This record gives sequence, structure tokens and C-alpha cells, in this order.
Amino acid sequence: MGDQFRSCDTTVAAGGRRTDACATRLVSAVVQPLVAADEHRTLARDDTPTARYGPHVQGAGGHHNPTPGPAGSAYVYGHVWVALGLLVTHPTWGTTALPVLARLYVRAKDVAGLPAADRPAFRTTHARAVELVRWAVSCLASWGKALWVVADGAYATAPFLTPVNALGVRVVSRLRKDAGLWTEPGPRRPGPRGRRRISGDRRMSLAERAGQKGGWSTGTFDLYGKATVKRYKTFVATWRPAGGAIRVVRVDEPTGWRAYFCTDPAATVADILTRVAGRFTLETTFRDLKHVVGAGQQQVRRLPANVGAFHVCLWTFVMTEAWAWNATPDALVGHRATAPWDDAARRPSHADKRRGWRRELQGKEIRAALRPGMTEAEIQAAAEPLLDLAA
Repeated sequence: MGDQFRSCDTTVAAGGRRTDACATRLVSAVVQPLVAADEHRTLARDDTPTARYGPHVQGAGGHHNPTPGPAGSAYVYGHVWVALGLLVTHPTWGTTALPVLARLYVRAKDVAGLPAADRPAFRTTHARAVELVRWAVSCLASWGKALWVVADGAYATAPFLTPVNALGVRVVSRLRKDAGLWTEPGPRRPGPRGRRRISGDRRMSLAERAGQKGGWSTGTFDLYGKATVKRYKTFVATWRPAGGAIRVVRVDEPTGWRAYFCTDPAATVADILTRVAGRFTLETTFRDLKHVVGAGQQQVRRLPANVGAFHVCLWTFVMTEAWAWNATPDALVGHRATAPWDDAARRPSHADKRRGWRRELQGKEIRAALRPGMTEAEIQAAAEPLLDLAA
């Protein structure tokens, strides 16, 4: 940014007011060519905080810290972003989450302190997530594929499931062990009027079913980039927050059993478990966004500038992954020759891809500058950015 920080701040703020339009263009021009024709359209949903400092950062407040660490606090001061990422599968590197759009969650007591010109209406995280899914439905409708959303257990509630089900989107999430499940309703007797019952007469206990020795099955699934054997039970039940029948999958893990569900009773166990595993890549993306791209480190105070700066980081991540999609391994890991302790055969990280793209861009700038008849001023102008990087 340098001396141009004021105009840059204004431009970033303008982008923060037009995130939906920019994200739509990004999806159609950059993301869609990366999606295979036979690949399902799966969106990953999660929240992530970015720590900020100072009392005058608009929209910042105290929030629960999901990853406090050994010496971290249970709370973090900053922004909380409700983010949406599209899961895509690379033929070599496996599943990757491409974050395309986010919503800033501002607490109700912090909304009143914002300037009237930029003051948003208060929305819960569930309402923000529904906004993102609604945008995705309109943006991806032309792709002609069923849309899936995988979220963590915090979004397995009626305020999120009811409006998303109305959009025709299938939801996969984690199910509480004490969830109030019921059997499916039996056949309706002729004569009585009124709507059909949603649930049956018998309560179903996940804990009791998990404790039974019979009914377990074993299958091999492609999870986290490798074939994994899982022991599971599956059945159809009705659950009031989901508005009807759901597919339940209980998985036996070394630390105990876990339960997942899908709002489509016809979903298979592989459909559910692969999407649950794919959601983990969005958490990896958040780590790279903060530590590699630098999301949350921009020293801007106004609300539109904060929204714009965070989305610039999101879109930079997506475009870097798109550049590296068809890149040769040498273009991404060639610099590892200077690090003999590194494993040259491992999958390129996002930092590797970022450095590879930067080397290509810098190489083009240097080759463009090395032409006959260059003046001393032009040589100095070409050398200063390289010296800044080296320093």
C-alpha cells in the first residue's frame, strides 16, 4: 500500500459494500472451471474469528475463542465471520475448500455503536448462514446440480434447517447424542382429516442403540485423502428441528461413538461421511487465511473496509489455488532445494502455491524490465520492490 494507503482503504471499503456481486463473478469466472462435471456441489459452513486491537475498530467485540491454545484466553476481541466455502476435488491433492463469501456477525449491543450510514440490521449467526445459502442457491442454480451444505453441530437447529430445507438444499451436520429422535409415522388410516403426522409414536435413543452389540456394519470410505475403514450403524428417524425424516449415521470412533445426519433420508453413508470429512478442509483454509494470507492483520477501522479487506484475503486464496490447479510440481516446490529437511514429495501447501505464483509474477516483471535502453530511473524503480521483499 505504501503512500497510497488512503486510496487503497477507499477501494477496499467499496469492495466491502459489493461482496455478493464480486463473489458471484469470482465463482463463475474462477471457481466453476475447477469443478468436475460429475462432482456434487457441496458447500461447507463454519465460523472463524479474527483478533483485532483497539477500541475504535467498528464491529469488533468479545467473542468465544474456538481455538484458545495452551496459553490462550477463552474469549477473543475482534470480528467473527460466518463463511461459506465450495468444496472442490483436485485429482492429486484431494478435497479443498474455496472460501467465496462471508458475513460479519456483529453482536446486538455493538450494532448500536456503529455509524448510521454503515449500521447493519442485527442478524444472528444462523440468519447470516441462511443468507449465504440463499446467495449460493441463486448463484449456482445454473450449474444444474443438487446443492449440499455441510455444517458443524452448532447449526443443527431449526432456525437454520427450516429455511434451508425450504430452499431445497440438503444439509449434513453432527447430531447431539441426546437428540429427540422418533420413529417414522405409520401408514395413515383412511378417514381422519388434517395434515399427516411428522413423527411416529416411539422415542428413539441414540445412546441405547449405540450400546447394542448388533446392527453394526463395516465399510471403507475415502476420507481425508485416504481409504478409511469405519464401523457404523445407520437408520431413518424423524427429528422435529429438521421438519421430518432424516438419515442418521452413528460411527464408532476410538474416542467413542459420534452421530451425524442428513436431511435427505435417501442419502448414503458415504454421502454423509465424505462431506463431514470434507468440511475439515475449511478449517485448514481458515488457518492458511490467517497465517499465510494475513486475514485480520489489516489495520483498518471502518466496517466496510474490514469487510472488504477480509474478502480480498478470501478471494486471493481462491485465485492462488486456481493458478496452482494445473501448475507443474516444479513450479510449486522448486524452492525446497534450499530446505533439505523438508519432504519434497509432500503435497504443496498454500504457502508453496503462493510463493510459486509470486516467483512467476516477479520473473515477468524482471524480464520486462531487462530490455535494451533502460534508464537508471527505470532500473531503480524495478529494483525497489525486490529490495522491499528482501528486507
